Amino acid sequence: MLNSINTNNAAAIGLQALSSHNKGLAKTQMHIATGNKVNSPRDDASTLAIAQQLLSSFSGTEAVRDGISRASATVDVALAAGEATADLLVDLKGLAVQASQEGLDQTSRNAINAQFNALRDQITSINDSASFAGSNLIAAGAVDQKVLSSDDGARITVGAQDLSTTGLGIDSLALDSAANAAGALAALAALDDAIKDASGKLANLGSSASTLETHNELLGVQNDTLRAGIGDLIDADLAEESANPVSGQIKQALGIISLNIANAAPGRLVAMIGG
Repeated sequence: MLNSINTNNAAAIGLQALSSHNKGLAKTQMHIATGNKVNSPRDDASTLAIAQQLLSSFSGTEAVRDGISRASATVDVALAAGEATADLLVDLKGLAVQASQEGLDQTSRNAINAQFNALRDQITSINDSASFAGSNLIAAGAVDQKVLSSDDGARITVGAQDLSTTGLGIDSLALDSAANAAGALAALAALDDAIKDASGKLANLGSSASTLETHNELLGVQNDTLRAGIGDLIDADLAEESANPVSGQIKQALGIISLNIANAAPGRLVAMIGG
C-alpha cells in the first residue's frame, strides 16, 4: 500500500501567492482609506522619518505665521487710529488759526477752545482704544513688540509709536488764555511739530506693516513648498490606487483557483494509482 503524500509544493507556492495578493489588496484598501501611501514605519521607515521632519517644520512655520498675522492686525489697528489722529491734528490746527485772529472776542475764543479740547479728547479716546488682542502700539507708555519670525527664535521688532496727546506735545495747549493771539500762535507752532511727528510715526508703523506682510508671504511660499514635498512623500495616488483593487481581486480569485487545483491534484494522483 502506498504511503500518503504529505508534501504539495504546488499548493505551497499557490498559498504564498494568494497570501501576497491578499496583503497587496489590504495595502491598497488602506491607501484608499487613509489617502496615504505611507502610514507607518512598517510601510517605509526612512520616507516616514523625512516626512515627519518636514511636517515638524511646516507646523512650526504655521505657528509663526499665526503670530505674525496677530502682530499685523495690531499694527493695522494702530495705523487706522494713527491716521484718525493725524486728521484731528489738522482740525486742531484749523481751530488754532481761528483763535490767532486779532480782535477775537473772549466768548468766541472760549467757544473755539471748547471745541479744541473736545477734539483733543477724541485723540486720547482713539489712542486708548487702538488695541488688538491686548496690544496697543500708539498709547502713552506703549512698548515695542518682538514678533517671532521663525521657529528658531528670530524676531522682528515693531516699534511703539506714542501718538498720545502727551507724546505729541499738545496735552497742555489752550486757546482761551488771552485777549491777544499769543497763546494761539504758540499752539500753532506746537501743532505743526505734532503733525510732523505724527507723520513720521505713521511712516514707521507703515514700514513695520510692510515688513510683517512681506515676511508672512515668504513663509507662506515656504510652507507651500513643504506641503508639496510632504504630499509627494506620503500621499497616495488615489486614481492609481482606485484601479488596483480590481486587479487585486482578479489576482486573488485566480490564486484561489490555482490553490484549489494544486490541492486537488495529489488526490487525483492517489486515486489513479490506487485504481
